[in-house]
Amino acid sequence: MKPGYSLMRHYLQFKDFRAEEYAYLFERARVIKQRFKNYEKYQPLTDRTLAMIFEKASTRTRVSFEAGMYQMGGSVVHLTTGDSQLGRSEPIEDSARVISRMVDLVMIRTYEQHKLERFAAHSRVPVINGLTNEYHPCQILADILTYIEHRGSIQGKTVAWIGDSNNVCNTWLQAAEVLDFNVHVSTPPGYEVEPERAGLFSHAHYEEFPDPMDAAKGADLITTDVWTSMGQEAENEKRKKAFADWCVDADMMRAAQKDALFMHCLPAHRGEEVTAEVIDGPHSVVWDEAENRLHAQKALLEFLLMPRNQEAETSRKLF
Repeated sequence: MKPGYSLMRHYLQFKDFRAEEYAYLFERARVIKQRFKNYEKYQPLTDRTLAMIFEKASTRTRVSFEAGMYQMGGSVVHLTTGDSQLGRSEPIEDSARVISRMVDLVMIRTYEQHKLERFAAHSRVPVINGLTNEYHPCQILADILTYIEHRGSIQGKTVAWIGDSNNVCNTWLQAAEVLDFNVHVSTPPGYEVEPERAGLFSHAHYEEFPDPMDAAKGADLITTDVWTSMGQEAENEKRKKAFADWCVDADMMRAAQKDALFMHCLPAHRGEEVTAEVIDGPHSVVWDEAENRLHAQKALLEFLLMPRNQEAETSRKLF
């Protein structure tokens, strides 16, 4: 742990933070976003450096973290698979010990969650999960911020997840436990939720439905993801057949609440997991959702790098 980081935290999965901490993060994201929209400079992270390590390619994750860090006054070191090769050219533990002595924060986008956890266990600075096979907490942080902006509190609401029980689905399920809402999950046979892999405490906040239309009934939000995630390309044709009936279309949106929202973490394949009519239609908030990766993650960077009493003092000086 670096000097001054007496309360160092990592963000490896959604349940790492408590509900009251998320309430604080969403409020900070709102304030930071408002300043961004008003072209007001806010740079509390001057002289701080974020290392971004990518073993999985990315567009939104790289742009949102890199732009966010620069906008907050910091700088970025970008490492790709060829630059870092976690656990291949040297042990992950050694990489963590070295990199964390040179930067103030590390974001890792990789395959196995255990790689991320091993790095964090030997890091002197906060580590953020930019995506793993198991979880995608930064995406759901942005998604819930988007829901709050459009509809208010998500507590007690129903989210319908249609498609593969992947890392995004797992994170929605964790979020439901932390923030007290419900998730209706519908997957094809053989692709069901694995509670242990999802890191769940119980089944109290989700229900599984064989028929996606039943899962969508009465939902306040319908969300989905691509049928074939990165690393599963060999299964693509098999998955296209298995998931053919799990396409979010206009009929499915009509089964939800009249004011239901549609979200997708992108990239989207129109005509597969969602129709163009839905993703480009009036219920869709996917572009707000994508933009909110920037604002939610800026709030996260601030939270991890600045003690809350210092953040509060900064806010008092700014407003």
